[in-house]
Amino acid sequence: MIDNTPPDRNLALEIVRVTEAAALASTQWVGRGQKESADGAAVNAMRSVLDVVAMDGTVIIGEGEKDNAPMLFNGEHVGDGTGPKVDIAVDPIEGTTPTAMGRSGAMSVIAIAGTGSMFFPGPIVYMDKLATGPEGVGAVSLDLTPRENVVELAKARHCQTADITVAILDRPRHGELIEEVRAAGARIFLIGDGDVAAALLTALPSSNIDMLLGIGGSPEAVIAAASLQCVDGAIQARLWPRDETEKQRAIDAGYDLDKILHTSDLVNSQDCFFAATGITDSELLRGVRTHRDQAITHSIVMRSRSKTVRTIEAVHRVEKLKNFHLMA
Repeated sequence: MIDNTPPDRNLALEIVRVTEAAALASTQWVGRGQKESADGAAVNAMRSVLDVVAMDGTVIIGEGEKDNAPMLFNGEHVGDGTGPKVDIAVDPIEGTTPTAMGRSGAMSVIAIAGTGSMFFPGPIVYMDKLATGPEGVGAVSLDLTPRENVVELAKARHCQTADITVAILDRPRHGELIEEVRAAGARIFLIGDGDVAAALLTALPSSNIDMLLGIGGSPEAVIAAASLQCVDGAIQARLWPRDETEKQRAIDAGYDLDKILHTSDLVNSQDCFFAATGITDSELLRGVRTHRDQAITHSIVMRSRSKTVRTIEAVHRVEKLKNFHLMA
């Protein structure tokens, strides 16, 4: 049974400390070529702060399993146990490769919703996804071709297909998708790693991205669903097995591989919380800045119940961060 009892306070304002801690801890590894070290620092920092948040949380989506990185594991209990019961989806570093290589697009992300509300993708690592802002709701569908989705979104937005920009992960598997979107007249915004930010940007008025298409991580689909509920955007996803073995495992576990999962299938809660803090610069957030004895973080914090979107710039004293082992 899904628990949609709203928490009695805005947890988003507490969990942003979690993503700030992970971003600060990982920034010392930016550009050092060590993905696992960066991820490990972010996970340890995230876990240490999660454990003092007044909630009784269970990690439903833990990142790291598919690349042998350190992780907050599925089923792990976090929080101090005194607050509301919640499901948690985490990605301590969305973009471990950009972090390790010193490239743009890395951030730390967390989403929280009522207990029993988050979809668990089981053995399926990837999903085929489509995300848009409010205008696309009811207009686009994974049952349509990419060309048809571009045309329908342009109609819904009362613009030309040439005015539509589609974000797609820059992967060889997306070659035909990219060509079809371009043939429809739309622009392509290629992203290197992680599609949570791109999915959210489809629903933010300050963004030039109108739609996300393509195959990306299953954990990121659940996190994106929580974020899009806060801004009236929407995501559709379909499980995408990588091979016959993974396909059979999913079928044996009772998953319907043909079903389109909508936003409420991925996160079925009336009160979602989302927070993200930049590690390196991106279209969504600025990365961590250090200046003399200070570190500056840039975060976005959202709650679906109130539809409030906050951006937070926080100034941290490096000396204090060292005391808490968040910076070397």
